[in-house]
Amino acid sequence: MTSAPVQGDNWLDARPLDLRGRRVVVMGLGRFGGGVGVTRFLVARGAKVLVTDSDKPEDLRDSVKQLEGLDVAFKLGGHETNDFADADLIVVNPAVKPGNEYLAAARAAGVPLTSEIRLLTRLLPSRLRTIGITGSAGKSTTTAMVGHILRRTLASPQARGGSPPRASDPTPPHPQVHLGGNLGGSLLNDLDRIGPDDWVVLELSSFMLEGLREDKWSPHIALVTNLSKNHIDWHGTFEAYRDAKRVILAHQDPDEDIALLGPGTSEHFDTVTDRTVQIEADAGDDPLVPSLLIPGRHNRLNAAMAVLVCAAAGVDPVEGGQALADFAGLPHRLQFVAEHNGVRFFNDSKSTTPEAARLAMEAFAKDTVHVILGGYDKGSDLSQLAAFARDHCRGVYTVGATGPAIASAARDASGSAHVIECETLDNALRESLSRSRAGDVILLSPACASWGQFTNFEQRGARFVEAVLKYTSEVAR
Repeated sequence: MTSAPVQGDNWLDARPLDLRGRRVVVMGLGRFGGGVGVTRFLVARGAKVLVTDSDKPEDLRDSVKQLEGLDVAFKLGGHETNDFADADLIVVNPAVKPGNEYLAAARAAGVPLTSEIRLLTRLLPSRLRTIGITGSAGKSTTTAMVGHILRRTLASPQARGGSPPRASDPTPPHPQVHLGGNLGGSLLNDLDRIGPDDWVVLELSSFMLEGLREDKWSPHIALVTNLSKNHIDWHGTFEAYRDAKRVILAHQDPDEDIALLGPGTSEHFDTVTDRTVQIEADAGDDPLVPSLLIPGRHNRLNAAMAVLVCAAAGVDPVEGGQALADFAGLPHRLQFVAEHNGVRFFNDSKSTTPEAARLAMEAFAKDTVHVILGGYDKGSDLSQLAAFARDHCRGVYTVGATGPAIASAARDASGSAHVIECETLDNALRESLSRSRAGDVILLSPACASWGQFTNFEQRGARFVEAVLKYTSEVAR
């Protein structure tokens, strides 16, 4: 099959998008399958796909396995300039820096560049049913909360206590809710199931927004949760990072669209719509925000922002707040796992820095926390964290390569917490269970990477959840 002729970027705007015979390079498969969804989408539409990644084949084995049986060519362990210059389209992983030499070669050859999120926003049936959320912190949890509220209040009759749709129904009787973007999982392969009245909720990273700048695309409802220095290694400067975030607001319709600005963001962001909501720092204290399963003042603020976003989408704020009462959190982010004999268990495996672990411990009352710390040694200074844990917690249980150093620093600090070197996660859970009592919390918040004992933080968190359920015979929510 010969490649279809390329006429600039215009063919990308065609509806339906015709990819038959197009030579498409997917740059960046990712160790955790970030490029799998878009590759499936391209192959299903007849494209001739080459997946190329600088990582070695053995490091990408799991991702490659997800594409078994598809007509895909692979070039792993490095890139070749000709692949980029001779393509009809390059689909770029958002983490690839803009100055990349292979992308420069593609541009010089007139090859259009896009990304998974750019393809999605081009092909969605209605921009007026999109919600976009960005920020330096909290955007994943807030996005998940928005999806949770909408699904509880708008989506299915089952969520409202009714009967499920019948197989013979031509379309669902209520709008559906689809979560995507940086939150994980590609929506490209769900396009056939996204109706014009459905809501699409997207977590948008600065990398994704930088790509959307060229398309002049902003969501109908946009939220900026907060802004602090982040990803300077990718953007180069704080100003460039901030300017990428501004794309979420820059192309909104002045008459139709809605912008929400989290605490402290108005000094960095201008809106083009008069329908702008300024959110105050004490919004989490609003009685509309219920008691949450996930702890922390920061999560109450996330909840308040989610309620306001959903109010902009037409949800009654009281109903929206009530819908969050059973929100258990995202996996591995202060995720509520179970409660047994009055002891609550939380999985915060994504905590891989001392700052994140301290924030997790501070979410609970002093002298109630049994914290599990330690893992791979990234060279971070863990002494201050160890001292805080000794003072704030009832028990400190250390694991992994950094365990002995954390335990030693904790013992040298003032405080009354038990300090026990456990080596493994299972041992730490057993030791913490033996010393816990009603009202206590057992918290996995390692402050370290998972390597050495686990492949990634997801595997570590899953192991913790599995062990909790084994020892408590509870069912995870």
